[in-house]
Amino acid sequence: MAITINIYYSGTNGNARKFAEEMISSGIVDEIRAEKGNLKYEYFLPINDNETVLLIDSWESQHAIDTHHNSLMMQRIIDLREKYDLSMKVERYITDESGIPEKDKAFIKE
Repeated sequence: MAITINIYYSGTNGNARKFAEEMISSGIVDEIRAEKGNLKYEYFLPINDNETVLLIDSWESQHAIDTHHNSLMMQRIIDLREKYDLSMKVERYITDESGIPEKDKAFIKE
């Protein structure tokens, strides 16, 4: 059962994008991706909102998330979030282990 967290970072004056760029350039993103249990850590830019960045963060288990949250790296992330004065909206999803229903597959082009 994978757990996926969507985090919408919002700010002003392009700060959300600057935050994501610094997360990448500082190596923090690579460190997170290398953590045991991390499945995905990717930033996306919403087309209709220039002041928000979406992070899709996926983990193998709650234990993997807890380990990440208890790491020293979290303080670095918090410090950057505060540096850019960002607010957050968070959504949490648990993967449906049964997969995509057959009736939905007709709408998917691979």
